[in-house]
Amino acid sequence: MARVFPLAGLLRLRQIQKDQAASDLAVANAHLNESGARQRRARTALGGMPNEATDTNVLYAIAAARASSRSMLAELEALDCEHREVRDQASAEFTAARARSVGLEKLEGRHIDTVVGGELSAEQARLDEIGSARWHPAAEGGAQ
Repeated sequence: MARVFPLAGLLRLRQIQKDQAASDLAVANAHLNESGARQRRARTALGGMPNEATDTNVLYAIAAARASSRSMLAELEALDCEHREVRDQASAEFTAARARSVGLEKLEGRHIDTVVGGELSAEQARLDEIGSARWHPAAEGGAQ
């Protein structure tokens, strides 16, 4: 029976932490992409506003709409910066979690190689013993 990797529980914990960090990074990237899409839509909408003022009321309305749009774009840019910071933090956490699990994964690989090597050596020894046991009786029986 193969020996169990002694740090299997810790490795599983590290893999769960890595998976959680990857999930957090994916969510942060999705929020950042969504924020960028909102900014592009707002800029497109702002570019599609009419520029011609037929009277002062229309001119005031255009000025108010542009001021409101600029304010909204500033808020979206601030939100985008916040999402970038969250994404950068999530990326750093994922990198750290991955680094913590990689060392244990390598140790597990070495452990598996050692166990498999031991099992193969033991099997080869049994095969050699079986082969030599069959050879000697046949040789002894042929000499009589």
